[in-house]
Amino acid sequence: MTTYFTKDHEWIAVEGNTGTVGITQYAQEQLGDITFVELPGAGDTVKKGDAVSVVDSVKAASDVYTPVSGEVTASNDALEDAPETVNSDPETSGWLFKVTLSDPSELDGLMDESAYKDYVASL
Repeated sequence: MTTYFTKDHEWIAVEGNTGTVGITQYAQEQLGDITFVELPGAGDTVKKGDAVSVVDSVKAASDVYTPVSGEVTASNDALEDAPETVNSDPETSGWLFKVTLSDPSELDGLMDESAYKDYVASL
């Protein structure tokens, strides 16, 4: 499994042709206490860069953009009852949705963990 990051602070962990998407530790820290998560539905077709999810917090509502194109295969329904999981564990159990990649070459424009850490340090 390889994890990639976007400048919008999403991560995508890719295994085979499936990516699991969420927001980064940095993003959840900037948002504060998350109160609601709106997720895409299984079967939705998404295009790289589309806003496909919304994370509401005590500070603001924030769009989540998909880092790749493809078909959504699952959403993390556990977040409906426990949206705070995104705060406590954003990069594992706080995942938002899974997508089957339609064009794996889109991963080429994303950052690896080291590049993302450098990016966040520059903010």
